[in-house]
Amino acid sequence: MNLKRTFGAILTVLGIIGLIYAGIGIINHTTGATTLIVVGLIALLFFFSGISLVKNTKDEA
Repeated sequence: MNLKRTFGAILTVLGIIGLIYAGIGIINHTTGATTLIVVGLIALLFFFSGISLVKNTKDEA
C-alpha cells in the first residue's frame, strides 16, 4: 500500500472521529459552541483532505 494512501486513510478516519465528536457535542450541549465549530471545521478539513489523497493517488505496483 502506498504511503500517501495510508496517510489519506488515517486523515479520513481522524476526520470521521472529529465529526462524530462534534455531532455528539451538538446533540448533548456539553461543549461550548466555539469549540464545536473549531473541531468540526478541522474534522471536515481532515476528512476531505484524506478522501482527496486516497482518490488522487494512483496504485503503482
